[in-house]
Amino acid sequence: MKILTKWLRAYLPELPADDAQLAEDLTLRGIAVEGIYDLGAGNGSLYEMDITTNRVDAMNHYGIAREAAAIYGVQLKPLDVALPQAQAANTPFSVRIEAEDVCGRFTARVLRGIGIGDSRDWFPGAEVAVYFGLLEQKLISNAVDATNFAWLAMGHPTHAFDLDKIEGGIVVRRARKGEMLKTLDGMVRQLDPEDLVVADHARPLALAGVMGGWDSMITPETKNVLIEAAWFDPMAVRRTARRHGLHTDASHRFERGADFDAAPVASALVSRILLANGGWIEGELVDARVAAIEKRTAGRASVHLALSEVRRILGKTEDEEGITAGTVENVLTALGCHLAATGQAAKDQPAWQVTLPSWRLDIEREIDLIEEVARVYGYNRFANTLPEFGEGVRALPWAEAEVTVRRTLLAAGFHEAIGSTFCSAADAALTAPQPALVVPLGNPLSEEAGTLRPSLVPGMLAMIAGNLHRDVSDVHLFELGTVFSGTTEKVDERPAIAFGAAGSLPEQSPLHPERAIDFHDVKGVVEQVLARFHAQSVYFDSFPADAGIMPAWLHPYRAARVAAQGLSVGWFGQLHPREAAARKLKEAVLLGELYLDRLYKLPLRRPIAREISRFQPVRRDFSLVLEESIRWEKIDESLAGLRIPEMVEWRVREVFRDAKLGERTYSLLMGVTFQAPDRTLREEELQSFQERVVEAVGKAGARLRA
Repeated sequence: MKILTKWLRAYLPELPADDAQLAEDLTLRGIAVEGIYDLGAGNGSLYEMDITTNRVDAMNHYGIAREAAAIYGVQLKPLDVALPQAQAANTPFSVRIEAEDVCGRFTARVLRGIGIGDSRDWFPGAEVAVYFGLLEQKLISNAVDATNFAWLAMGHPTHAFDLDKIEGGIVVRRARKGEMLKTLDGMVRQLDPEDLVVADHARPLALAGVMGGWDSMITPETKNVLIEAAWFDPMAVRRTARRHGLHTDASHRFERGADFDAAPVASALVSRILLANGGWIEGELVDARVAAIEKRTAGRASVHLALSEVRRILGKTEDEEGITAGTVENVLTALGCHLAATGQAAKDQPAWQVTLPSWRLDIEREIDLIEEVARVYGYNRFANTLPEFGEGVRALPWAEAEVTVRRTLLAAGFHEAIGSTFCSAADAALTAPQPALVVPLGNPLSEEAGTLRPSLVPGMLAMIAGNLHRDVSDVHLFELGTVFSGTTEKVDERPAIAFGAAGSLPEQSPLHPERAIDFHDVKGVVEQVLARFHAQSVYFDSFPADAGIMPAWLHPYRAARVAAQGLSVGWFGQLHPREAAARKLKEAVLLGELYLDRLYKLPLRRPIAREISRFQPVRRDFSLVLEESIRWEKIDESLAGLRIPEMVEWRVREVFRDAKLGERTYSLLMGVTFQAPDRTLREEELQSFQERVVEAVGKAGARLRA
């Protein structure tokens, strides 16, 4: 937006800074001046300014003058809105607000005998034609220019109606189905029932807060004028403006939140300008208000502010005395706040109840007031100090476990990735462990990101598919992140890890050439992760496809559940063919997810260093015959139960199947190593250990092969 320093100085006659210094000081305080243009002798400068949307109060000359007054501690000249005595009206003008949820205030002032003509210097010191010329603002007529002058001066939109074209009175309501309105741009618009309109007792007159209507506009023949100044809900104005493809100066300001208390002032300013061409005021200002909206805008509760909190938050300044009570009072008073001292603080650390100005809807809490003090005082005036911290850095309780899991996956050849925190509703329904506890977003960026992710699987699938579709043949990824469940009122967050792989495993040796990754490779990765935690029982199982227990994203016959200490800690397996086809994946994709909040409850395994024995180990081989139903886990548990200190290792050396062994029977060659740390084992000891091994495997269902 464009701002004239000549106009600013009309409100700040004691301003001590030149235009360049003023621009720098405003920019340092968040009122950014993007460019300065010299307008010649006596005309000052033109500022090109970038005002953020939350500072609608500064989108005008008087608002920026208020900022400058606060910075330099000079007096801000009040707006001159004095009006002549009004003549009594036979009956008050009728104003009725029907749409009380979106129109909080509507003021109307009747002017009669007005002369409509060219603009001139309406009152001493205004220099309106000069200002408009410097701003390249077109002069149209005194009625139109008066309303333009009001929003350029103080930022509040107004509108002038031809009073003789209004039937009955004003009604602020929503449009009725089928109503039409010809707006000032000459277009006839079909109104939507959600549009907010200013109407008379017969028809709509204007799109409220957006644009006036053709049938009630001011013309050279107009003699009687109704001045409107109102407060409209930002969202209602925005929806109407977008619906009709309109963006006006009025809608730009109303969409960002207008000042509730500015309407009477803006009305008086426009009226004063128009009355300079003759005429008189009929009746007093009609001011219709909605108490509920006034309470949440101009009537907001005061905010408690303590000097001790200001100093604690802001810290030391370059000035030795720092932020004082006088600094706080001067800054906030200049910005329009009213401070009332409270008796709740010590004399040297005063506190206040701060009444907030109606034009600063962005200030709501104590911290907002502290930010205003810091902003106007100057961020560049604070000392460069590190924040005080009396304690050492403490890691989160699960930090070590998280590092262990990450290192395990990296060592297994996986690359860490980071996915989106959001997913689509369809992906959430597919992968959520508890579908009823999926958390939707209130204002999603898109349908593809409309839900907080209940699982890391959707993001993992998207990353795997993105790589495969871009000719990356071998993909090995994992993601450590947070998943969400609950309701919009209460959201629970849990840590989880997802991993996925597709393509081939690298060649390990000439005897183990490159091959496609399969289910057992992923199972091995899961076992490596679980091996880092100390659990009394860890096992894998699966369920029938028709049981409804397996996750829908996994292949019903190539997937497994992971359980530790009797609790499910995750699932893994091959991606369901249906999901692979939906994502156009031709390769087999293996993936899984572990619930780290459950794993983190288990203690980490601590490595124990043992002295290497200097005595000779002895290995005994046992050729066993077992039924197909007997798994190695059973044999392993039986041998571990012997608790022979000298039995340091046992493992499967070979598995042999032959019809001679019998149907549903196989042979297993098991090697057992014995070694003592302090002596050479004698033959009678080895014989005893061997007998105990045979007895243990026999109880497990195995027998020695003849």
